[in-house]
Amino acid sequence: MSVLGNKIRTVFGSAAILKNPQNYDVFLGRNLPSFVKDFLISQYANSDGTLRKSELARYLDEHIPSNNNAVKARLRNGETLTLLTRFIVTTNLIANKVQFQIPDMGIKPNETLIPPYLIEKYPADLIDGEKWGLLKVVYLPPDESSAGHVEMVDFKPFKPLQKLDLNLYRKFRSEFTTEEWIDVIISAMEYNPASFKSLTQKLEFITRLLPFIEPRLNMVELAPKGTGKSYVFGNLSKYSWLVSGGAVSRAKLFFDKSRRTPGIMHDHDLVSFDEIQSITFTDPLEMRAILKGYLEYGKATVDNYEFMSECGLMLLGNIELTSEGFPRSDRYFDELPGVFHESALLDRFHGFIEGWLLPRMNNDMILRDWTINVEFFSEVMHKLRVAPEYAELVNNSIDVPKKADTRHLNAVRRIATAYCKLLFPHITSVDQLDKMEFDRYCLQPAIHRRDQVRQQCANIDNESSFSQPMPDIRVKI
Repeated sequence: MSVLGNKIRTVFGSAAILKNPQNYDVFLGRNLPSFVKDFLISQYANSDGTLRKSELARYLDEHIPSNNNAVKARLRNGETLTLLTRFIVTTNLIANKVQFQIPDMGIKPNETLIPPYLIEKYPADLIDGEKWGLLKVVYLPPDESSAGHVEMVDFKPFKPLQKLDLNLYRKFRSEFTTEEWIDVIISAMEYNPASFKSLTQKLEFITRLLPFIEPRLNMVELAPKGTGKSYVFGNLSKYSWLVSGGAVSRAKLFFDKSRRTPGIMHDHDLVSFDEIQSITFTDPLEMRAILKGYLEYGKATVDNYEFMSECGLMLLGNIELTSEGFPRSDRYFDELPGVFHESALLDRFHGFIEGWLLPRMNNDMILRDWTINVEFFSEVMHKLRVAPEYAELVNNSIDVPKKADTRHLNAVRRIATAYCKLLFPHITSVDQLDKMEFDRYCLQPAIHRRDQVRQQCANIDNESSFSQPMPDIRVKI
């Protein structure tokens, strides 16, 4: 194990985990995100990181069947199953009942029921949307009063870290230098920090976490295939939703008028459009209009329903590079679908990630060391979203010129705030701040990322507002 890995193990204690790829063989045949895997490993690992594989395997066989197709047959045969799974709650107003579906196991909402007593017991957890939890389900065959259905008879929300102490996390952070902490973050993302060639690569990589940690931060990343986009945005947090290709509608994202239910952006911290070139919108003009309002204000109106959320939007796409590893064209946003080929919409995205600066992922980049438990780290990011002191810290640390463009300024503030949360969570007031580090790691990267958006909007639209340089925002002396 590395010096840094041993330090993480010492400082973080029970929140640290040994990443041994051989341990993860026990999950073969089960498509589980990293935050679930790490939670389970932490339950069955000894203090030295040795995994009690046979015990974990028994738990998996009992609660996460590898043969999803057999679940319905087992229920029909009279078994009562307790499943740790992803499920989706839906309120059926017409039938006056609450139903659920387990997509990975083929259980559809019209086959299910959540009884009123469970809704009363868990009113904040069994609301519409995607969830993770331990479900106890049974099949009730048809009788004179009802059709056959799968009923949820007990439920435990998947919230292993409800009492997370941010002050303790801040104390942990203070034990590391800034360069060490950057490597800690990379290891928490399950990659080997030593496999990145430069600090620039490392910072570009961890920038992917900014929308996880700052409310309604909207960003675009274009990168060649194989740079780990899908893995980061699909595995590190239960509060994130990855849309991988296919058709996307207003009903799916915002509000379903026929069902009178909010879409996936209502209950998530972040929604990412992966393989953006392969995504189509059922009504592009409607989607463009709704996105403009939502990305600007965090709300959208559908008929008489006002949708409000703090969910961020991430666009992830591929980009063609030259043999030297740079984009063939300086018009990066031409790679996006036509619905985004409008400067007024793109201007509402706060920043841009230059994914071509990142290495193509290979086996040597897989972490084999001690690091922070992904479930712990994802909860930290979720809680930091609503910590107000970092925005105040940024506002009190910068000088803004008169008549600075409002969108540019807001974007720089938001991105710099996210960097503060990610890199300097232990710094909560100006008197604690190292202004040189703040400028280097927070303010200048924020200005650069916003400037990338400004330049791409200028490529689309030659209005003077986009051709003008970024405001001269500086650290207060």
